[in-house]
Amino acid sequence: MADYQTINYGRSATSAAAIDEGLKAHMNKVYGLMSVAMVLTGLVAWAVGTNEQLLMAIFGSPLKWVVMFAPLAVVFAFGATLHRMSSATAQLVFYGFAALMGLSISYIFAVYTGVSIAQTFLVTAIAFAGLSLYGYTTKRDLSGFGTFLMMGLIGLIVASLVNLFLASGALAFAISVVGVLIFAGLTAFDTQAIKNTYIAHAQSGDQEWLAKSAIMGALNLYLDFLNMFMFLLQFLGNRE
Repeated sequence: MADYQTINYGRSATSAAAIDEGLKAHMNKVYGLMSVAMVLTGLVAWAVGTNEQLLMAIFGSPLKWVVMFAPLAVVFAFGATLHRMSSATAQLVFYGFAALMGLSISYIFAVYTGVSIAQTFLVTAIAFAGLSLYGYTTKRDLSGFGTFLMMGLIGLIVASLVNLFLASGALAFAISVVGVLIFAGLTAFDTQAIKNTYIAHAQSGDQEWLAKSAIMGALNLYLDFLNMFMFLLQFLGNRE
């Protein structure tokens, strides 16, 4: 009996160690995918935002509405069709979405100084790293905050759409404050969800599913980072 228990304990320890190593590799892949997407977004935003003629052609015409709402349509379509894609296709779509997001936020280079954009990005990166680390290491179950954060996010989207037509400075300020708080919370929440999802499915052996899971996790964290950056920019950005 003692030998049997020892063998089982050894197997359990080996399995746990394998899952831990796999989790580290999975999270590294998530952050790697997210980082590449952020670089693509930044390059496209800079290339378009520093080209006055191109910027005016897009944002000085009705085309701006297509550019502004296309990423929202793409991300919903991506989530709905991911299960039918291969992981390679999903990764390409993710990078295409990141480039499209760069196009939609390129106007910031005409509105804010380059120094303030860089400073805000650094602040966002530090905040994101701390919040994501907390979500990864905390023993506290953050799943209970999910519903609250999703409801807040829906309200934030509705308020933002309404303010496109109202152009209220007070409402814009309130949206920015709430936006920073919501996406700060989502950063920790999504990181823990990515970790828990991997642990729950690690022994399935379905590498294709795990690859898609990493892409979806990278997309969620990418959106958390980008939105937190955009809301912080309204506080920290110096206008041209």
